[in-house]
Amino acid sequence: MSKTLTIIPARRGSKRIPRKNLRKLNGLSLIEHSIIYAQNNIEYTQHICISTDDSEILKVAKKYNVDVVKRPKELSGDLATTVSAIKHVLQTLDNNYENVVLLQPTNPLRPKNLLKEAYGIYSKSKSDSLITVSKNDKKLGKITDGKYIPYSYKMGQRSQDIDPLYFENGLLYITKASLILEDKILSDSNIAFIVDHPYSLVDIDEEDDFKFAEFVLNNYPNE
Repeated sequence: MSKTLTIIPARRGSKRIPRKNLRKLNGLSLIEHSIIYAQNNIEYTQHICISTDDSEILKVAKKYNVDVVKRPKELSGDLATTVSAIKHVLQTLDNNYENVVLLQPTNPLRPKNLLKEAYGIYSKSKSDSLITVSKNDKKLGKITDGKYIPYSYKMGQRSQDIDPLYFENGLLYITKASLILEDKILSDSNIAFIVDHPYSLVDIDEEDDFKFAEFVLNNYPNE
């Protein structure tokens, strides 16, 4: 198996929810959900590392015996990009990793076999990256000058006749380390791995997202 690193980026700051990555969801902080998921899939990635500027997250990492790369101030602000943080990890570790699995704490719920299945497809492909997506079967439109204009369909068209659209659910990404060193997470020909599970709808950004996440976690099995 190729040498693979799992990176969990978890900075201290958050505008909408202070210390979001340390907030509890069913007894575990968001960062813990991703750490445990990575450890349960250690056969697919040989090393787990957290990128953070938060001393409390550092303590959590030590609790789980997970390595940490301290993120510099210039990569920790609201305008800092995810790719800059994971690139910093690669450059700091300098262990010639071939692949990187990116797990975001704000997407704490993932189907049990997701990484196994996604990694299998990625490994057999010739693509430089894989992204998880989910189907959106809504009739989508735009509002221009106060007027609603259908975008993904024609007015009156039946839902079953509409070409499906997909959204980036953020559950995980797999990419070549070389791509990240070029400041890219996804290539132009990345593989789309479709996830049909309620967990794909959980993305913690607002306070109400925690309530929805608790509902999903308590009502749908992790299969």
